[in-house]
Amino acid sequence: MISEAEIHGASILIVDDQAASVSLLTRMLQGAGYTRISSTTEPEKACEMHRAKRFALILLDIEMPDLNGFEVMEGLKKIEADSYLSVLVLTAKPEHKLRALKSGAKDFVSKPFDLAEVLVRVHNLVEIRLWHKAALVYSRALELLALRDPLTGLANRRMVGERMKIAFADAQGSHSAMGVVYLDLDGFKGINDQFGHGVGDQVLVEVAERLTATVRQEDTVARLGGDEFMIGLWNCSSEDDAARVARKVIEAVSQPCEIEGHVVRVTASAGIALYPAEGEDAETLMNSADQALQAAKNAGKNAFRISKRVL
Repeated sequence: MISEAEIHGASILIVDDQAASVSLLTRMLQGAGYTRISSTTEPEKACEMHRAKRFALILLDIEMPDLNGFEVMEGLKKIEADSYLSVLVLTAKPEHKLRALKSGAKDFVSKPFDLAEVLVRVHNLVEIRLWHKAALVYSRALELLALRDPLTGLANRRMVGERMKIAFADAQGSHSAMGVVYLDLDGFKGINDQFGHGVGDQVLVEVAERLTATVRQEDTVARLGGDEFMIGLWNCSSEDDAARVARKVIEAVSQPCEIEGHVVRVTASAGIALYPAEGEDAETLMNSADQALQAAKNAGKNAFRISKRVL
């Protein structure tokens, strides 16, 4: 729900070459409770001002010398190419109304101004603009949730899949290598059984932070589900490089952590697979890494193995 306080606190720009019109509109809006009003009598400054402040609503006169309102709107549309441009056109000529709407204006007000009409149209357009902004924020939040693990904030399977497509395309084009480290926690079920799932969740968060701190910024750390994690090494030149990463993350995970007064210790096992030797597509590469992970667990855990090799 958009409140009246939000509407009256929205930023508004008045663009009119006539100082008297600017003054009249400013007084109207201030009298109705609007608190963030900017104005200019120089239409060539409108785009610059909007680029800097991104106004919720622009009241734009059509008939101005040198640069008319239609030309100003063209500039504004370039700034808001992927967003919502809220323009209320001010015109004394009825023939300009339809053209203004076709040019991108959301509504129009006739000159001379009718106070009640101006305030209703301003209120409605500001409210619509704020609703649009709220919907955009909500949509982006949903998109982020769809790509991120809600507990740890790491990438999830979907995001990893998208990044792997890009990484494979880059690797194929440049004939370079890349790799994945697939790991899970040893005996994690015992932590949940002994301390409860709340502590278990905090352990997963701690592990996620340690993994992220251990790898390079360009690499991707993901939680695939439960206590399973993956690290995408998008610029990995050799098995030795991947092995160094695996050693570092296993050491980092094995350090004890204190959670809710409990000293909790957990270790990790990992499997490594490199493109193109162990797989030329995402599914094959992940399967190779999973087989190497199982080999590490069978060898006693708290260790790593490289696909098709036993260290």
